[in-house]
Amino acid sequence: MKAVGSLPVISGRRSEAQFHQFAGGRKTNSDTGIKEIHIAAMVLTSRIKSVDFFRKIPRDLTEASLSGAGLSIVAAVSMLFLFGMELHNYLAISTTTSVIIDQSSDSEFLLIGFNMSFPALSCEFASLDVSDVLGTNRLNITKTVRKYAINKHLQATGSEIDPMPTFTIIKHDDKIDEEYGEGSVTLNSHNFDRISQQYSILVVNFFAPWCHWSNLLKPSWEKAAKIIRERHNLETDGRILLGKVDCTKEADFCRSHHIQGYPSIRIFRRGSDIKDTHGIHDHESYYGHRDTDSLVEAMEHLVAPLDSRKFVEDKYGKTIIYAKRPAPREAGCRIEGFVQVKKVPGNIIVSARSESHSFDASRINISHVINSFNFGKKVTPRLMSDLKRLKPYIESHDKLAGKAYINLEDRANVTIEHYLQVVKTEVISSSHQLIEDYEYTTHSSLVHAVTIPVAKFHLEPSPLQILVTEDPKSFTHFITNVCAIIGGIFTVAGILDSLLYNTMRAVKKIELGKNF
Repeated sequence: MKAVGSLPVISGRRSEAQFHQFAGGRKTNSDTGIKEIHIAAMVLTSRIKSVDFFRKIPRDLTEASLSGAGLSIVAAVSMLFLFGMELHNYLAISTTTSVIIDQSSDSEFLLIGFNMSFPALSCEFASLDVSDVLGTNRLNITKTVRKYAINKHLQATGSEIDPMPTFTIIKHDDKIDEEYGEGSVTLNSHNFDRISQQYSILVVNFFAPWCHWSNLLKPSWEKAAKIIRERHNLETDGRILLGKVDCTKEADFCRSHHIQGYPSIRIFRRGSDIKDTHGIHDHESYYGHRDTDSLVEAMEHLVAPLDSRKFVEDKYGKTIIYAKRPAPREAGCRIEGFVQVKKVPGNIIVSARSESHSFDASRINISHVINSFNFGKKVTPRLMSDLKRLKPYIESHDKLAGKAYINLEDRANVTIEHYLQVVKTEVISSSHQLIEDYEYTTHSSLVHAVTIPVAKFHLEPSPLQILVTEDPKSFTHFITNVCAIIGGIFTVAGILDSLLYNTMRAVKKIELGKNF
């Protein structure tokens, strides 16, 4: 080291601190530490930058071109379009369908709901029965079935028909007296209105000579009519009269009063009977015992001044009112409700049924309109909100709804049969069950009835079920595809831009070479 004047001569490299000490005066320890940290940060930043995959070229060294701008616009539009398609695919629900053995919790029983209108079958005798191949046979189900009288236009004409308790076995006289005579008055369409206005109560037996039950009732009816005449003189009393109508001779008159079963005992009251637009009287039907004593006792209660009801005990010992109720004012009936059956082949049958009446098969018309016929539980509000999305899975949910099966009146003894093949469909997502429903196919036919015409639904439940599983899309797969779209389009656009740019440069060079 050599000195020049008063300053030492600096040879070699000195630290930055020494440089500042000589050049600008002495630094504090604090400033020195900060400076060292700053230098360390700069070194670290420099090392991180060394691994940069995306090294930048200064803007001044790049060149914009019209072809590059066009390709950039096309690439951006393509990215947006493909991104939208990928997003739509991600939001869409994909499903897988499989067929498996029915192992659901309700695999033993099947719930059937229905709403059917029969414009020519009276609720008085309309019966819904269930049977299956295991021997189950349930007749005239009333606990879960409701009936409403309807007119020929399928419009309800009153409230629900109350299925009042009736006698299981109707009593008749044990001994038939051949000398019973004629005690009742023969009525027809010409004298009915006049006679019904002469007596406070007119009780009429609508019968058919070929009917077994009508023939059993005839002796009791005539003897009861004679007894009532003796007790209530027709000229001095005039409160009650017993009559009869032969429905084979007065077919139109019986049909106008909706007589479908024989014998039908109807009670007409003067002053309370109201004629409708068709001239039909509002009246009651009697369903009690048919022996002489029971008939006489019933007639006496009808003319009792204070109480026209009789209290009797049914087979369970419970007190019930006398077995009569309003007679049908319309010939049609709407049957709705549900039944639970075993999940085996079976039948649901709607027909005219009674243990103490006969029916003329030629006068039973079983035509019907099916408002709904479905299987399984009712649709929940949550399912209703998803119904549009799930509609492809339940298009066969209620195939019979809205269909009419009409038998013309001149075609007698016709049974209408429906063959239903039922399969369970279950739709599930990753979190919960969406649908547990039943679909079915149906084939219907009109066939000649050997006995009373019926509407029969043959059920064939399938032991298999269709399982539809909704598969959610993976979000990571969606992101991967989006990145692939962006990167792929960017790379392809870059390649095209490079080819186009180099091609144009080559063309220009050739043109310049030609010019020279």
